Amino acid sequence: MGRYVIRRLLQMIPVFFGATLLIFLMVNVMGDPIAGLCGERQCDPATAARLRTEFGLDQPLWQQYATYMGNVFTGDFGTAFNGQPVTELMGTAFPVTFRLTLVAIFFEIVIGITLGVLTGLRRGRPVDTSVLLLTLVVISVPTFVTGLLLQLLLGVEWGWIRPSVSSEALLGELIVPGLVLASVSLAYVTRLTRTSIAENRRADYVRTAIAKGLPRRRVISRHLLRNSLIPVVTFIGADIGALMGGAIVTERIFNIHGVGYQLYQGILRQNTQTVVGFVTVLVLVFLLVNLLVDLLYAVLDPRIRYA
Repeated sequence: MGRYVIRRLLQMIPVFFGATLLIFLMVNVMGDPIAGLCGERQCDPATAARLRTEFGLDQPLWQQYATYMGNVFTGDFGTAFNGQPVTELMGTAFPVTFRLTLVAIFFEIVIGITLGVLTGLRRGRPVDTSVLLLTLVVISVPTFVTGLLLQLLLGVEWGWIRPSVSSEALLGELIVPGLVLASVSLAYVTRLTRTSIAENRRADYVRTAIAKGLPRRRVISRHLLRNSLIPVVTFIGADIGALMGGAIVTERIFNIHGVGYQLYQGILRQNTQTVVGFVTVLVLVFLLVNLLVDLLYAVLDPRIRYA
């Protein structure tokens, strides 16, 4: 196990540098950051030259990347164009998005897996057909439509929730935004769990457990569910990074000042330091979560061993 972890950590190094380099190049070809900094009016040549020198934009692209990565390893993610350190923006944005992601993952695990198990054990019955149709509708409807609809009904018409989240972004205020953020992934988790349960239900080890006279609950929890959850855990693990980085629409609808909001503002203003800094942290989160998911395989299925 130790050798496997070390090997995976070494594999993460080129992935990290490759992903950050790709993002750095993509952000720098979006447009001229100085033009975005000056707003609608064009900067005069002297001001533009001073700003390029101040933010290091007059250097070759490879040198900008090398300087940036050198600063990252010292904990310096640069300074936004408004003069605020990017680490300060991260300190306020990531905790909010982390709480929002926790709520979304909770809905995925509890509701998605529960519905998937129920429909997988009752394949072909009315409850199975109803859940399949419901998940298909959820997948088909865009997230911004679901968010705006729930905001209108629950917040404006019925007054059950606040239409926009407060600046503190308390956990209770993030329930509806978390449900909106998790809606599509929740539907996929339900369908994936259902398919996995239905396939493994016909496996030899399940028939053997039933033939031994084991209680139905024990067969489902100890044998069927553990082996069926491996593809589901893989999906949820990959979805954590996607939820944190893909919350732009949800955070815009509910006025949540998290990672998605900061990325949107950074892209809108062509703020290279902000966008690259946030994406760098998201890459690290994605890599660490995937490593954790790989290690969980051995817990779910004892047949898996790491050399």
